Order: sequence, then C-alpha cells, then structure tokens
Amino acid sequence: MEQHKIDLTTPEMTALWTTYIQNTATVCFFKHFLTFIQDAEIKPIVEDALQLSNNYINEIKDIFNKDQFPIPKGFSENDIDLSAPPLFTDLFALSFVYRVGQMNVDYYAKSLTKVARSDTVQFLDNALYTSTQLYKKSLQLMLSKGIYDRPPKIPYPHKVEYIEKDPPLLQSLLGEKRPINAIELGEIFYTIERNCIGLLLLFGLIQVTKDKEIKDYLIKGRQLAEKQIETFNKVLKEEGHIGNIPVSMEVTDSTLSPFSNRLILFIISTTAAAGIQLLSYSMSVSMRKDIATHYVQLTFEVMRYGAKGIDLLIKRGWMEQPPQSVNRMKIN
Repeated sequence: MEQHKIDLTTPEMTALWTTYIQNTATVCFFKHFLTFIQDAEIKPIVEDALQLSNNYINEIKDIFNKDQFPIPKGFSENDIDLSAPPLFTDLFALSFVYRVGQMNVDYYAKSLTKVARSDTVQFLDNALYTSTQLYKKSLQLMLSKGIYDRPPKIPYPHKVEYIEKDPPLLQSLLGEKRPINAIELGEIFYTIERNCIGLLLLFGLIQVTKDKEIKDYLIKGRQLAEKQIETFNKVLKEEGHIGNIPVSMEVTDSTLSPFSNRLILFIISTTAAAGIQLLSYSMSVSMRKDIATHYVQLTFEVMRYGAKGIDLLIKRGWMEQPPQSVNRMKIN
C-alpha cells in the first residue's frame, strides 16, 4: 500500500518548534547548575533534567530533518559561561527543575491534544511521561529537603451540599464576601509559590546583569512578583490562614553573569507568558469578586510586562521568528 507523506500541521509545528527553543534555553541553566552542585541527592535530578532536554532536542531535530524543516537556532554554548562562579545554590537548582517540570507537564499535555501525526504524538506522549516522572522526583526531594510548602488545609465537609437558590456564591460576585473555598485556596497557593521561585531567579539575574535596559526590565519583574506574593498573602491572612513564606534566599554573591543577555531576557519573557495563562485559569475558577478582580488586574500587568520583554528581544534582534503562514489574499 502506498504511503503518502503527511506534512506537519500548524499545532504540530508549534509544539515541536516551541519545545526545541525552550529546551535549548533550560539546558544552559542545567549545565550551569551541574558545574557546581555538591548535593549528592540533587545532582542526579539535575543530570536527568539535562539528559531529558537533550533527548527532546535531538528527537525534534530528527523530525525536522526528515521533513526538511529548518532547525531553529535556539540557545547554545554561546549563551553560557561555564567559567563564571555559581549564581545559585543547590536548593535553587532543585526548585528550578521543579518549576520547569510544572510548566512542561502542562504544556506537553495541552500540546498532545492538538496533534495527530504519529511521530509527533509519540514524541509528546513520551515527553509528557518522562517530564512527569522527573517532576515527581523533584517534588519528593523538595519535600524531604523541607523546601516545599504544602498548600493550605481546610476542614473536610460533613456532608454533600447543593448551592441554594440565592447562594452566597452569587452574592459574592455582587460584592458580599463568603468564606474562601478549596479551589480558590489552591490557586492562591500556587500563584504565590511560582512567584517566590521566580523572585529568587530574578534576584540572581538582576545581580549579574550590567545592561541597564535589561536590568530595569528585570527589576520591574521583581516588583511584579513581589506584588503578587503580597496581594495573595494578604487575602490568606484576611481569611485567617497563614500566608505563604518564600523559601530562604538561595542566591550567591556572584556578580559575573553565567548567561547571555539574550538568554536572560528570553527566560523571563517566557515565564511571563506562562504566568498569563496560569493567572487566567485561576481567575476562571475563582468565584469571589475580590479574588477574581485581583487576577484580572494582575493578568493585565503581566501581559504588559511580557509584551515589553518581547519588544526588547525584537529590538535587539534576538527574537526568532516562529513558522509563519502565507497571506493567501496577496497571492495572484
């Protein structure tokens, strides 16, 4: 039976292209961490993270070469200085693997539902499985190291209940507060947690960045992360819950950057883009007016911040062009 060549669809191109770029970026961080890691438990997890990223990069190269699709430039040895002193401690390296795992599991799962070509399905299915396994390892080690702060707890309900005709739920949308529910508590916890990890990353990058324009951008990102932490910790405290406390400072005193300005700007812009999606989801499941309003306001602020990062990348000539469609209306 004749086999017909099946070209990549736009979601398949997007998933592979984006995964390639992002993994070439995180490889640089993993290599920097591994140059200095001393902790015998953390080192194997970072080594696994590096190996997985390299595997994904090579598998995507094979698919692209087979289709004669241009290999993205991404990031390389030119974007990392392995002779620079350590910028972060071992505990932050573990937190970084954990946070990257959170984003990867979510991204690969979403991408898997949008593809159909067998090699792309197989790649994303494997990437989802292997990144999930690594995420679980990093989570368990964070728990054992005492650097994972568990989400808030509430009493179990005594019985199954249904929303009444004039429920407190709807009243809250009109302004009257009701007790915070489990869904909202969980989303608030993870909003604070990811901003705490992002804050430590920004502290380190600000410390070594000499370019004033990029440094000012990073400082704005730090202020935005601090605002999210403060906003939602205040909500927790007003509800009688203990606010989440950021993990201890895990940044060294180094002032020599191990990363290129292009890589620094890319990783923070990418993090902002992921934050927009997560804030939007949190907003969609928060049914109390004051909490939803916080998410709406912060989403717009993070959108503006992310757009500024993209503008800087484009202005510097550092933004790779994603695969583009042809405007068929202009074809004669």
